[in-house]
Amino acid sequence: MPASVAGAEGRARGSAPGPYAVLRELDDAASGIPVPERRFIGRSADGDRTVLIGVPLPGADPGRFLAEAETSRYLLGPWSSPATEVAAPGDAPWHARPYVPALPLPAALTVHGGPLPERTVRALGAALVETLVIGHGQGLAHAGVSPAAVLLAADGPRLTCFGAARAAAEDGTPRSGLPGLESGSLPPEQATGGRPHPTGDVYALGATLAYAATGYTVPEREELPAALRTVVTACLSRDPAARPRPAELLDALAPVAGPPAPGAGAAAGPPPPATELDAAGIPAGRAGALLGPGWLPGRIIAALARQSAELLAATLPVPPAPQD
Repeated sequence: MPASVAGAEGRARGSAPGPYAVLRELDDAASGIPVPERRFIGRSADGDRTVLIGVPLPGADPGRFLAEAETSRYLLGPWSSPATEVAAPGDAPWHARPYVPALPLPAALTVHGGPLPERTVRALGAALVETLVIGHGQGLAHAGVSPAAVLLAADGPRLTCFGAARAAAEDGTPRSGLPGLESGSLPPEQATGGRPHPTGDVYALGATLAYAATGYTVPEREELPAALRTVVTACLSRDPAARPRPAELLDALAPVAGPPAPGAGAAAGPPPPATELDAAGIPAGRAGALLGPGWLPGRIIAALARQSAELLAATLPVPPAPQD
């Protein structure tokens, strides 16, 4: 579980995350899953705003970190997680976004006691595909999809860590083994220094869904649930051209129901979800239909409730006394 308020505040004190006091760390290093940035839950001095703060890892390039945070401001979609505040030029690097009670995917598996149910994995996958479709339509490759980048909230996932591969190293520089990058979800072409493209996001999505379903980003094919085996394996093709298109992924993860049987009439239920983009440019119907009550296991819902209650009860750290 995340570190205590006092411990997190002590470790973050040198990072100066803008105008916010740190309440706790979001991630648990014991999970063994690399995280591209240090993440904290913080609160404004007046207590009115609670935010999720990101600061770069030690040794990371602050310019690339802030450039990706700035670009993420333009991300659209209900399950994207754009930065809403970024450090001013010359200040210590940080960015922030509004806080919602959420668990990183590795923490969710720990709370649940193992891999997630197929229904949860399908809903997660459909929401992430729709998020990537929107970003790709904006001309943006995410280049940061990984287990740690996915936060699970009661109303659906949030995809964070935009641009983690680009922030870790410029194009042309090998990225394999760099701090913060999870090797199993790093597309082979990006690991060798290639420029991130949307097909790389498909690879990383497959690895992330494999992790959700098995606890590993590179499981043996037989370890994957039979119903997800084909789609996840296709995503993990080393050949970018052989990976499925997002529309194919959506069909596999959230298939549209077939037409009602002759004579079924109204008893057949509501029409299948729409596949077109809605007025806001968001794929309508598919993921939302899977993210209803029960999409998350009860233990994860309980952990989200505990996190929310603990933060409501948290008090702001007392600032150090000024030195004479």
